[in-house]
This record gives sequence, structure tokens and C-alpha cells, in this order.
Amino acid sequence: MNKTVLITGSTSGIGLGCARAFAKNGDRLILTGRDEKKLSAIKAELEKTGTAVHTLTFDVRDRLAAEKEVASLPADWKEIDVLVNNAGLALGLEPEYQGNMDEWETMIDTNIKGLLTMTRLIVPGMMKRNRGHVINIGSVAGDAAYSGGNVYCATKAAVKALTDGLRIDVAKSAVRVTNIKPGLVETNFSNTRFHGDEERAKNVYKGITPLTGDDIADVAVYAANAPAHVQIAEVLVLATHQASGSVVARS
Repeated sequence: MNKTVLITGSTSGIGLGCARAFAKNGDRLILTGRDEKKLSAIKAELEKTGTAVHTLTFDVRDRLAAEKEVASLPADWKEIDVLVNNAGLALGLEPEYQGNMDEWETMIDTNIKGLLTMTRLIVPGMMKRNRGHVINIGSVAGDAAYSGGNVYCATKAAVKALTDGLRIDVAKSAVRVTNIKPGLVETNFSNTRFHGDEERAKNVYKGITPLTGDDIADVAVYAANAPAHVQIAEVLVLATHQASGSVVARS
């Protein structure tokens, strides 16, 4: 059965990969992001393939905007089957005692509070219908801290705890909850972390073939389409020569 899938942070990277993968799967999409022009371009791209697409423009850090946009969904789009909480970012690699507090707030507000907001807005409907799936995009960084990762690692550890907690809370229902934890994925993630420093961003992936957003999207689609009695609770996805968040064998 085709599903209605809401993907946050869908204009690039893993989010865009998920949009294309779920579209290929025959699902219809609610795509959210901060950039209306990018959302419109992706909508046009996917509609050419026959995919039904609805877009919502807001920043997940803005709870009131999120509430307003989700409430604005037409009646035939309100029953969301899959929520992909993808919106997230890392900023900086400074030691914790030298960190930028504004950047800390941005990461916490996006990676934790944004995820919580979307969960709170969407999951009550899933519980009422006794069906649905929440897929949170966590990170290997949530398993153990690495040098300079401090606050970002903490936010992804929170994603793991919140995902596990939600899974416990909905266990009485048929709603499923998944945490996908990628390792090195070559997207604009490092460009954002290093404030557009292309050379520094490229060095993150030097000497290794990293994952792509499409690789993670494949896992999300697989989890969402597992048999109803199967819950893919957690998946750690690493590049072949990456052993952990801090161990990478580069050529």
C-alpha cells in the first residue's frame, strides 16, 4: 500500500535521498525545509515521475511555525504514515571549553527540539489510527563522543534516547520506531560544520569512499516496508573502512 511520508530537511543530503527513494517506492510525499525555492524545484522534479508532493516551508526550530504548517495540510494529506525526522546539523569542531554557544543552541534546537516538535505533532494521529512509523536519523556520533564532537555527539545521543523512549511509549500500538545511525556520509554536512570551507570539508572524506544520502535512504525505505510484525529498531550504517565514529582507515 502506498504511504504518505513526511520528511524534514528534505532539500539536500539524506533528506533529498529519502524523498527520491520513497518516490521511487510509489509513496506520496510531504517535504519540509527552510528554502521554498529548493522545495519547489524538488517538487517539480518528483512530480514529473508521477509522485504526488506537498511542501511545507518552515524551520523545525520554530515550534509555532511547525504547528501552523502541519495544521495547514489539506484533509487528504493529514494521515501521515511515515515521519522521517531528518533535519539536523553539526557546527564547529572546537573543544567544549572553547565552543560557540550560539552554535550549541542551533544544534540543540534543531537536532533535539525540532525532532521532538515533529514527533509531538505527528505521532498522536498515528496512535489514533494504530499505524505508522517514525524514522529518526541519528548518527554513529550518538554512540560515543569524538574529538571536537562534544555537543553534536550529545544531541545525537539524545536522538537515540528519545527514539528508544518513544518506542517504549508506543509499544502497545502498531506504530514502529527506527533509529538509523549513519557514519561518514558525503553531503553538505561538513560544509555546514565548517561554515563553507570547501577544502576542510573535503578532507573529512579524503582517503575513504564515504556513504551517500542515497545509501541511508535505502535503509529508511527498507525499514518502512518491512512486514507489519517486524520493527527495525536501530541500524548502524558505516562506510566499509570506517570502524566507529573516530576510527577510519584512510588510503
